[in-house]
Amino acid sequence: MEIRFFGVRGSIAVSGSRIGGNTACVEVTSQGERLILDAGTGIRTLGEVMMREGAPQKATMFFSHLHWDHVQGFPFFTPAYLPTTSLTMYGPGANGAQALESTLSQQMRPPQFPVPLSTMRSKMTFGAALHGRTVEVGPFKVTPIDVPHPDGCMAYRVEADGHSFVYATDVELPERLTSDVARHFEGADALCLDAQYTPDEYEGRKGMSKKGWGHSTMMDAAKVAKDLHAGRLFLFHHDPSHADELLEDMAQQARGLFPFTEPAREGQRMLLGRAAGA
Repeated sequence: MEIRFFGVRGSIAVSGSRIGGNTACVEVTSQGERLILDAGTGIRTLGEVMMREGAPQKATMFFSHLHWDHVQGFPFFTPAYLPTTSLTMYGPGANGAQALESTLSQQMRPPQFPVPLSTMRSKMTFGAALHGRTVEVGPFKVTPIDVPHPDGCMAYRVEADGHSFVYATDVELPERLTSDVARHFEGADALCLDAQYTPDEYEGRKGMSKKGWGHSTMMDAAKVAKDLHAGRLFLFHHDPSHADELLEDMAQQARGLFPFTEPAREGQRMLLGRAAGA
């Protein structure tokens, strides 16, 4: 199972960052199957990679939630315009299929966008991601997990090839995680976890308090990784105001709690068990 980060920012894309400026998009591949987690602006680059691979293309997409930084790249996902592409797309919650299709359609209507969703000629199938109900995709077992965030959010535990990866963007960890959520995080080989704020930012010692905004600090993430015996921790959903130097410093502070911590970096590739070249 290989993981590749195409977008690691939260809220809005930024330029000039070595660590990465695109909003959330993560690819997971194994045995010829491709999962795409979220469709922030990073999915444009992923689309370019897929176009170089040639047609036909197939992918299964899981959306954590439908806030704009997790869907805004989809209109620029070139493979979706090709009739040779097949996309199976899971929206979060009981009405996830309808809500996802509606959200993608609305953001491509005037005055927001010049061409409608119907311009995309790929075969799109919409489904609902339900808490605790595992979806099997080729070698993958993907389990959606409800996590605390305004308007709701899904984390995903992805298992394949004897390894596990948890994608948990947009979660407010100071809100008590239930034992049901924790058991899905437990023992992940790699944990990609929201760490948008420093403790000073979250508590309001620097600017206004961010409590209730649906995001966590790097120290919260490190504590969860330590307590739930993760193999590696990738800090994710970087705040758009945070420069590379601050993100590196946040990761260094988090290593005081959990040594195997690093900021998620755009373009980074990882085979679980060892690193792969970018």
